[in-house]
Amino acid sequence: MRNLIGIAALALVTACQQAPAELKADGAWVRLPAVAGNPAAAYFTLHGGNTDATLMSVRAKFAIGTELHESMKHDMPGHEGMNMDGGAMSMQPIKDVPVPARGTVTFEPGGKHVMLFDVSPSLKAGQKAPLTFHFADGKTIEVQAVIVGAGDSAPK
Repeated sequence: MRNLIGIAALALVTACQQAPAELKADGAWVRLPAVAGNPAAAYFTLHGGNTDATLMSVRAKFAIGTELHESMKHDMPGHEGMNMDGGAMSMQPIKDVPVPARGTVTFEPGGKHVMLFDVSPSLKAGQKAPLTFHFADGKTIEVQAVIVGAGDSAPK
């Protein structure tokens, strides 16, 4: 009997480990610009499915244009190993973002993010608005992003 319970427990653990994973996005939020007319930024976490995926773009009905971007820190000569105060930050567009199977990719301040250009002035802090994720295989995912004011803390 004891052996039978052990076999059943092992089968349950194995089944849980092999459950299909779903490509998804969560924790989406948008920080509005401090100055009207400047871009807003979107942040979120991507969770890989059973196979590798590639994020090609993120669209927002409330913005005229979007770009995938990444911020990077560059040490200033003579200031190697210092924190951000001793280095310079830069940002550049990125073509796509690989999402490993069953892995996570986080878009967060100071790292990967989506620039949102010409955001509708009707968008206000406290609202929710849709972001649509487009992947290389044609899959799309839509999530509701929490809208945050320029000086407000990120949602929890």
